[in-house]
Amino acid sequence: MPNGSLSLPARLCLLAWDPTGSTDTARVQHLVRAGALTELAQRGLLIDDEGIATPADLDSGTGDAVLDGLLELVRESLPHRWRTWVRLHARVTFDAVREQLVAEGHLRAEKRRVLGVFPSVEYALAREAAARALREEARRVVEGPQPAGEVSERDAALAVLAAAAGLGVSGDSVSGVRGRERITELTRRCVSAAPGMRRIVGEVWDAVSDEGARAPAPARG
Repeated sequence: MPNGSLSLPARLCLLAWDPTGSTDTARVQHLVRAGALTELAQRGLLIDDEGIATPADLDSGTGDAVLDGLLELVRESLPHRWRTWVRLHARVTFDAVREQLVAEGHLRAEKRRVLGVFPSVEYALAREAAARALREEARRVVEGPQPAGEVSERDAALAVLAAAAGLGVSGDSVSGVRGRERITELTRRCVSAAPGMRRIVGEVWDAVSDEGARAPAPARG
């Protein structure tokens, strides 16, 4: 999948960024947070303890400021279930991902003044082709002929979470028996990465898909 060096939450943020659609940052924030939780779980840094998102230890990190920031937040907070963490302080992770994408040239920060007085910053895609490529590749993962077992765990996670949120993947791709079967196959691929991933992905999917059902319109930041 394109932009393979980007983290899962960063790729999800780009995939969901629709420059022509209406703004719905809450849904994008929850999708981005879900991606960060999933990547930390796939790396074995967050583990499942009877449904609670639990740091594997007090010292390990990823070297990625966004992922490590979330890991530290979980360490310093009261225990919560995965579903709760999808939404709790999700904007913190979203803002950190957005700034990371600006620093790496994927987004452009444009300073403006509201009513000619109040300073404001608006963000726009600097590499629209890259965002389109992510959406197209996610669509191919969901609709294409490649066996789910041959899809990388990260690409499967990106496609499954995007489909759950209804962002970047057409609803037609996941409707009907074949679409649901494909998502099930890709979900199985996601859960092979670490112990407890089945519960983790299930809870994160439920949280993101609930949000998507409430707000079906495309989104951008």
